[in-house]
Amino acid sequence: MAEPFPLEPSLWAATAPAAVPTPPLQAPATADVCIVGAGYAGLSTALHLAERGIKAIVLEAGEPGFGGSGRNGGQVIPGLKFDPDELETMFGPERGPRLVDFVSRTAEVVWELIDKHRMDVPNTRTGWIQSAISSPAVGPIEARAAQWQKRGAPVEVLDRQETERYVGHNQYLGAWIDRRGGVVQPLAYARGLARAALAAGAAIHGETPATGLERENGKWIVSTRQGATVTADRVVLATNGYTGDLWPHLRQTIIAANSFQVATKPLSDNVRKSILPGGQATSDSRRIGLYYRLDHTGRFLLGGRGPMREPKSVGDWAHIETMMEKMFPQLKGAGIDFRWGGRVAITRDHLPHLHEPAPGLLIDIGCMGRGVALQSAMGRAMAAYIASGDPLALPLPPGKVKPLPFHGLNKLYFQAFVTWYRFLDQRDASAA
Repeated sequence: MAEPFPLEPSLWAATAPAAVPTPPLQAPATADVCIVGAGYAGLSTALHLAERGIKAIVLEAGEPGFGGSGRNGGQVIPGLKFDPDELETMFGPERGPRLVDFVSRTAEVVWELIDKHRMDVPNTRTGWIQSAISSPAVGPIEARAAQWQKRGAPVEVLDRQETERYVGHNQYLGAWIDRRGGVVQPLAYARGLARAALAAGAAIHGETPATGLERENGKWIVSTRQGATVTADRVVLATNGYTGDLWPHLRQTIIAANSFQVATKPLSDNVRKSILPGGQATSDSRRIGLYYRLDHTGRFLLGGRGPMREPKSVGDWAHIETMMEKMFPQLKGAGIDFRWGGRVAITRDHLPHLHEPAPGLLIDIGCMGRGVALQSAMGRAMAAYIASGDPLALPLPPGKVKPLPFHGLNKLYFQAFVTWYRFLDQRDASAA
């Protein structure tokens, strides 16, 4: 795996509160649970375990929030890519409704954690909007909203004029707003989780890549690059888009695609008030989705897919900047302050995956654009499962680790599909 793009060039690294110290592991340690990965999933798991009196040690190759948790768009979106009816059909009459109930409440977990632990996290809780760029996308959006309304969710369908009023341009044919959602400063939130986990009694060691995982005399031994080891009854792997080869074939179960983002200089009051005046997070119905919002400093930021490789020059963000000005001509000449990117873990079925391939080893992988809320709640669920042993504490049944066939070629296919889907999205938008 190529060296990941650094965290420092991002808007979030420039505007987050200072990180709590998490020194590298220097000596052998023991724990009830060793967690590999200090993103939302790993930190939430550690926090909820520590609150139950279960000793947890977190190992992180960089710093807490170094991966996707500190680089994403900060959109707090409940649910999954699939609609509630689809999930209930896929998972059956018992497991399906339980999963729908779980994903319906994931955003609530974020707000509860921020409030409970008094985290210094800029956030807005005015909802998430998904907009239709073409006529064929309107029906599915209306059906999605209807399914959530039937389950009591505070959602609403917006017509074209209402969508223009909420978003700030007239290029969408309609939308739905889910008022459970919102936005956070994502790195600030990751650092808030780390601070809360440490205060609850967990240990977190940054700059401590895990390099080996062995089962010995009923215990797990986790080796690190420094040479120090952690001996634990259980291990949780929560590395998502930054997954390496710690467990055989796990990295081959996902496509670690890049998501690129840009952020403008702070906008003038007039321009800022003309875009998303209610402060919502926004995504649209493109096959290669775009997501955008304003941040707490008055900057406009927009993200979307980038090349599969790590960025090499400013030109790698050109397609994002061009799209920004097409949607909002008032941003022409606003100037770009930040360009950054990060990896997201995409599974073949577009669902999060849980695996339990050996006794005492639990793996969580796959976010699909819902990671802030989903992984916060998943960490709480994994902690409950570890503490109780009750399989119903998990929202999904653990499945087998199944590598994608011809994984190396899948990246080429994925990039080809991105190019083709981008063409189709442009065609549909032009026809609207």
